[in-house]
Amino acid sequence: MALPNCSLKVNRELLDTSFESYRLSLDSIPTYNVELDAAVAEVKLKDSQYTLDHVRAFGMYNYLHIDPWYEDSVYFVDSKGRVLNLTVTLDTALGKPREMFHFESDPISCEGEQLCASLSLTSATWAALSDGTGKLTLLRTSKRGESSHIKWEPMFSERLGEPFIIVHSLAHVRSHVHTIEVLLLRVQKDPADTKGSGFSISLEWITVDNSAGQDEERKYGVRKRRMMKGKSVPHYAAVEPQGKGIVVASEKPFAFTEVDGLPLEEPLVEDMEVENPGPIYFWQQTEEDVTLNVRLPEATTKDDIRFKLTVDCLRVGVGDHAPLLDGQLFAPVDPEASTWTIKDDKSLEVSLQKRSKGPLWSEVILGDRRGEYLMSYEQKSQLQQRLSYLTSEDLNPNPEKDKPPCNAQEMEDCDMFPEDSSTLMCFDGATLKLQNPDVVCNWSDIFHIISI
Repeated sequence: MALPNCSLKVNRELLDTSFESYRLSLDSIPTYNVELDAAVAEVKLKDSQYTLDHVRAFGMYNYLHIDPWYEDSVYFVDSKGRVLNLTVTLDTALGKPREMFHFESDPISCEGEQLCASLSLTSATWAALSDGTGKLTLLRTSKRGESSHIKWEPMFSERLGEPFIIVHSLAHVRSHVHTIEVLLLRVQKDPADTKGSGFSISLEWITVDNSAGQDEERKYGVRKRRMMKGKSVPHYAAVEPQGKGIVVASEKPFAFTEVDGLPLEEPLVEDMEVENPGPIYFWQQTEEDVTLNVRLPEATTKDDIRFKLTVDCLRVGVGDHAPLLDGQLFAPVDPEASTWTIKDDKSLEVSLQKRSKGPLWSEVILGDRRGEYLMSYEQKSQLQQRLSYLTSEDLNPNPEKDKPPCNAQEMEDCDMFPEDSSTLMCFDGATLKLQNPDVVCNWSDIFHIISI
């Protein structure tokens, strides 16, 4: 078995000795200009939209929309309420913008709360459009691109409550029914939030299809509305293909709260803390043994303890409850020489005798991160000494070595670790429950770091 604590050495063969630095080209970047008869429709945040979530959701919005199905095609909404298309080709002059759609009323002149107009190109022939006042319009675009001059045809238009922006949309066909899934984002006042900013984030999943009517040109209507809420603007949110579910990446968890306007009696997803709860056990080790201190429920007696130890497995439980610890040990132990006892602080102390003397363990039970490793001062000093050459200020503190180690400047980019963490959630479209909730985690859990 490989030692868990081994010296880290730099492979100099992977470094380019002739590399000096990254250099930007001094050549001027070509620019092309086109005159517009109206400015891009920009909506600035109001004094009531003062939170960081408002800035993240609406303050840094990109008003140019690139068409993923047709290269060099860009769309934007101007202050006259028009959706304009612009073809961008390098080394050529820009053509004049073409009008593809015009709002019935000018969104800029409306009263009340307003956000920027948002556009989502749903498929090669469909698009979803929000005017920023709470109205959703689904447009049949036919084939877009430079060769198409056909104006977009509205097939569905309806007000859906408070203003929103469109995060994602997609289209699919099932049983001859054309369906469009749209994901909307809002930042809403939350009277229940008395300790925070007073706002919450809502994601509304809208399903629109043409199942209503018997005509050859069947009408589109809302088939289902699902609302979920959280406490931070998601980094990413999208509907899965065929509308099978929804994926959300956010600093804080989300949970479904409403379906078709009716509140759910109980949240389908329990609140999850992004930060890890306190450790349920502490452990330390020497070259010969490993000692654990497991926290026990109050009023636990010796007769309540359920303890089972084999050469490579450990199980610790209390009464008929689920085991506190259960799994394969990091390395084999000697069950006959191992013991357990209840301490005065109502914790269970387990002493495991290593079968092989010397190798240090990186964890007690494989895959169990609920414990905290207590490293002795002597062990810290030894580990720091073994790693000190990696952060030496001298390029070559030991001239006898053939290959000099890295200094602090070379290791600068490796010392940073993001403080923020994010939660990745996948919800099933039918049950609205988390798929594989045990997989939901934050980035700090993925990279397990032992502090020295």
